[in-house]
Amino acid sequence: MATSTSLTGNFAGEKASGYLYPAILAANSIGSGIVTVHENIKYKLNVRNLATTGFLANATCDFTDTGNVALSDVVLEPKELQVNIELCKKDFRTQWEAMEMRGAITGQELPASFQEFFIQKNLELIAKDFEVAVWQGTNIGGSFEGLQAKLAANGAVVDVSGTTLSAANIMAELGKVYDAIPDEVYVADDVKIIIPISAAKFYQQALASVGAGYSGGTGSGYKSESYVGAKPLNYQGIDLVVANGLGANKMIAARTSDLHFGTNVLTDLAELRVIDMAETDGSDNVRFVARMTGGTQITNGANIVYYS
Repeated sequence: MATSTSLTGNFAGEKASGYLYPAILAANSIGSGIVTVHENIKYKLNVRNLATTGFLANATCDFTDTGNVALSDVVLEPKELQVNIELCKKDFRTQWEAMEMRGAITGQELPASFQEFFIQKNLELIAKDFEVAVWQGTNIGGSFEGLQAKLAANGAVVDVSGTTLSAANIMAELGKVYDAIPDEVYVADDVKIIIPISAAKFYQQALASVGAGYSGGTGSGYKSESYVGAKPLNYQGIDLVVANGLGANKMIAARTSDLHFGTNVLTDLAELRVIDMAETDGSDNVRFVARMTGGTQITNGANIVYYS
């Protein structure tokens, strides 16, 4: 049975150039280095943790073991997912796209302009779903367990109780996350505070009002720019990084090297196969098929601050 297709609209004269689609979240966590990406995981990956303590000791003439080396690992097991969509060419012969479907009915293909558009938008939807799953995913219903669930379940993670964020409290709430960052993490090169889109907007609003009388919202704003221009996403020297899929009212302070995403082949997220079924079963259907894997894991929970 073909995927349910609802075609509505009208055609009079020239058709609009291209198709329109609602805006969707861009996938940025995987591609821009917010998390560490592991490719070519065929089944499972053991992510190793190395902890060391107490190496320095008073010098002697003998060799005496000092300190402790603790090796441990966590398992990153990507979950296999798929996209299966089937459209019927007959649905398009009654629409304005029919002008692109010339020739005998048995040899017609989906309108080229629609097929190209449909493929591109489905790839964007796959990227969006993976972006959300990296953070908010659950291990059911076409998703995989995301980092938020991993952080909530890890007893070593530094938990900070959160509230509903707003422009009025974003500075104070960021201060709680900042204060909770362990000293050894604070000086690391790749430490960052990860925030959702909503928090980034609140931070921009707050910076537009800083200055004299900030508590009352009457300041002149960052560099006296008020509401003009984008303000830097940086809190007390630590970069604020926007993860498009991170849940509202959540913030994470962590090193990139402690947040992990794994997959088989990263290009699986950007490939969609088109199969015309006319030559196979004589039907009027066109199938769009994609398969990919994804999973997350964290390391060194004690070095991660989770505001929730």
